[in-house]
Amino acid sequence: MRVDLEVNGVRRSLDGVREGESLLHLLRERVGLPGSKNACEQGECGSCTVYLDETAVCACLVAAGQAQDSRVVTVEGLADGAELHPVQRAFVEAGAVQCGFCTPGLVVTVHDLLARTSDPGEAEIREALAGNLCRCTGYEKIFDAVRLAAGEAR
Repeated sequence: MRVDLEVNGVRRSLDGVREGESLLHLLRERVGLPGSKNACEQGECGSCTVYLDETAVCACLVAAGQAQDSRVVTVEGLADGAELHPVQRAFVEAGAVQCGFCTPGLVVTVHDLLARTSDPGEAEIREALAGNLCRCTGYEKIFDAVRLAAGEAR
């Protein structure tokens, strides 16, 4: 099957997409965007979070065909060329990047949170990040990065 969609501002037509192929596989293997990670394939860890038509979703749970005529933004699409998005920069500055496996999904999730509320409280931050698992940290540096990015946004 053919899937036509926009990924990070670029229109793409992808042929030979298998029925049941995930949006995550399409992004990583066909489009060449390895930022979103393949960890659980069950929507439990959040490492594959992307925007699908401005809604944050786990790309592992979306069939590629469901993205037909949609707009997808990945962690790579948040940056402006070589300039990191303020959320990406905050993760680096706060030391919130450990092994990096969960980081792309966390960055997209935090971006989504800050798009909805510019000054999230502790409970809002914890709730927003509840669907993202990190095995390397105690999450404190990640919370620091959210606060830093929120401060920049204000």
